[in-house]
Amino acid sequence: MNKPDLCIAKDRKKVDIDYINLDMDIKPIFQNKKYFLRTYGCQMNVHDSEEIKYYLESLGFTPTNILDESDIVVLNTCAIRENAKDKVFGYLGRCKHLKKIKKDLIIVLTGCLMQQPSEIEEISKNHGYIDIVVGTHNLNELPKLISNVKGKQNIEVYSNSDKVFENIKYRRDSKISAWINIQLGCDKFCTYCIVPYTRGRERSRRMDSILEEVASLKEQGYMEVTLLGQNVNAYGNDLGLGYDFATLLESVAKIGIPRIRFVTSHPWNFTDKMIEVIAKYPNIMPYVHLPIQSGSDAILKKMNRRYTVAEYKNLFNKIKATIPRVSITTDIIVGFPNESAKDFQDTLDIVNYCKFDGAFTFIFSPRMGTAAALMVDKITMKEKEERLHQLNELVNKYSLESNKKYVGEVVDVLITDLSDKGIDKVCGYTDTMKLVNVLGSKDLIGQIVKVKITDAKSFSLDGVVA
Repeated sequence: MNKPDLCIAKDRKKVDIDYINLDMDIKPIFQNKKYFLRTYGCQMNVHDSEEIKYYLESLGFTPTNILDESDIVVLNTCAIRENAKDKVFGYLGRCKHLKKIKKDLIIVLTGCLMQQPSEIEEISKNHGYIDIVVGTHNLNELPKLISNVKGKQNIEVYSNSDKVFENIKYRRDSKISAWINIQLGCDKFCTYCIVPYTRGRERSRRMDSILEEVASLKEQGYMEVTLLGQNVNAYGNDLGLGYDFATLLESVAKIGIPRIRFVTSHPWNFTDKMIEVIAKYPNIMPYVHLPIQSGSDAILKKMNRRYTVAEYKNLFNKIKATIPRVSITTDIIVGFPNESAKDFQDTLDIVNYCKFDGAFTFIFSPRMGTAAALMVDKITMKEKEERLHQLNELVNKYSLESNKKYVGEVVDVLITDLSDKGIDKVCGYTDTMKLVNVLGSKDLIGQIVKVKITDAKSFSLDGVVA
């Protein structure tokens, strides 16, 4: 048994490139068995689940969307907020009930929640029916752990972040858009954030390996790649090889894949060179997700965000002035410990100033092990909920205003899937990351098509093929 340790997790280590002996190690010993996989959290978790699918299907499992049909259940968890944890443990009740009926059912937990010592103690003490717990740093051990399951709980969670695997394989969810990990972990240690402990310190993949992956996806017919990292624009800082995220972004653009995106950026690492590269290449999409978190300098300092509101505005204005048609979205936390009415008004002021195309908004959720979890907080939950409601109304107002500007325009939309708005519709995204429901047949899926926008809502657009 190996358990996580937050003190070890936050330490900087020498990072080594490593390779997984995939094909020789995985034997298809679970033929005619089915797996059920449920993913919580961010894009990184979604991409991790694509890795998990590769391992499960290499072992012989086939996917099912019906829990009761499964022979193995894998929950890929998130630790960013308390309600994400509650959802996982709530769903475990269904899994426990199913295991009473299907004695050979294998239950696996992985993801960021498993990197927290308190959760491992809870699982060891009260959830003995869970067979395997594996962490974010050693997902590649999953085939071995499943193959050797013996009815006794096996916990293998490491807090090291000293390896970057360059040959991970994936069973990708899409044949159109693909995630590409370029950077893992974070060194910023925002006081509210558990990521440096669950994902480790910042470490980057080698650029030549990333470019090979992009080129391979282009050859396979992929239309879009998203460069992925916890702090994507810190890419290369740890390598000391003379290149940074702007260098990588430009090199990816030159490969010629039709659409390139990236998430998530920290304002502190967003360079002028990055802005120039995005503006220069038409296949780098004019969309930036730029978390502000708060409009109050006092709260930003308590959050350890390392920028002021004035510095954020300067960066925002520079992006808007340099990148044609750019859309900018953000993250905002309300109810940070002892956020005053003035602090909250400052947040409303920055939203009024930036008029973001959209925002992910949250009530502060204390995470054990972070500095903010120790802060005394006198704000009531009722007040926090009222502030969130007020903020959302303002965010939605500007989102709708932004979307209405598209009505009557003809825009390029990458059609990715069938729409849930009608059997005669498909859906996709503009270059500026606006969701569009398009009247058209499924034959359009996988194509970039000209669409005339006919109507706008706060969170989506409607259109017809031009």
